[in-house]
Amino acid sequence: MPLQFELCPGRMIGGNNPCFIIAEIGQNHQGDIEIAKKMIRMVKDCGADCAKFQKSELEHKFNKRALERPYTSKNSWGKTYGEHKRHLEFNHEQYRELQKFAAEVGIFFTASGMDEMAVEFLHELDVPFFKVGSGDTNNFPYLETTAKKGRPMVVSSGMQSMETMRRVYQTVKEHNQNFCILQCTSAYPLEAEDVNLRVISEYQKEFPDIPIGYSGHESGTYITVAAVALGAKVVERHVTLDKSWKGSDHEASLVPEELAELVKAIRIVERALGNGVKRMLPCEKNCHDKLGKSVVAKKAIPKGTELSLDMLGVKVAEPQGVAPQDIFQLVGKKVTADLEEDESVTEDVVDGYGKKVVT
Repeated sequence: MPLQFELCPGRMIGGNNPCFIIAEIGQNHQGDIEIAKKMIRMVKDCGADCAKFQKSELEHKFNKRALERPYTSKNSWGKTYGEHKRHLEFNHEQYRELQKFAAEVGIFFTASGMDEMAVEFLHELDVPFFKVGSGDTNNFPYLETTAKKGRPMVVSSGMQSMETMRRVYQTVKEHNQNFCILQCTSAYPLEAEDVNLRVISEYQKEFPDIPIGYSGHESGTYITVAAVALGAKVVERHVTLDKSWKGSDHEASLVPEELAELVKAIRIVERALGNGVKRMLPCEKNCHDKLGKSVVAKKAIPKGTELSLDMLGVKVAEPQGVAPQDIFQLVGKKVTADLEEDESVTEDVVDGYGKKVVT
């Protein structure tokens, strides 16, 4: 069984625990804290486990030239990329306000720390776990610093190779046992042929002692549900209140109706996965009683006759007799009573069949 650990207070992941569903609000709040609060309440109402944001300390994430470059995209909130990002970035007090609001609503709250200073702030904020975005997955100094803080970690793997992910696993594992890796492809929106869900199975083989999950940027919910069927223990999806809003993430995000449907579908799939033990279930009894077949006599068989296969057939019979899978066990045994043609062959009329009570 894969490793289980407590990702959030009282909430285990891995093993047979329910899939942990992260609703990635990110910066889809348009820089408006009231919209952010509305989205927190929305994802709680839809059944998600966690509302997640993205925190950056911009001067530590970008160099000066990156912040000063002109940004004329239709998604821009400013003339430069720095102005754009500052519009969308909540300050520390606003994060504390959002964390408090999430606690009041009753949903876990965290954020991706997009640089080492942001991680320091989130550590101070006492978030339950750190999310490592794909852009920092191969940032090994960042990974080591974050892992050493001792909080559980969820690590996305977009834009990475398996060789890099082996290094990621080894780097984090050295300092922190409680982490999981998410299969991810960093494209917005993501086309189905680029999802590569089979990587989930490869990760399960490569890293058998940690939970594996999925972070999706595709349209709709089907692929994420399939990831859960493949064993994803954590899933993350971007969410929005309106896909037409300004911002590159909205098109690859789920609106409330889609998020609610995703949560519902995941919980149904989890129930459907079962325990892997193949046996006849109590719910099948009515069907078995009505349609289950039994061994019958193809012709009249006198008492004392030694049975041969040509004497026996299989039909839906009343009363039910010996199960068809045991027909070969009857060959060579004698009947202890006369059997009419088409009569059920029951256990009590075959000498030496089944369990005998020793007196």
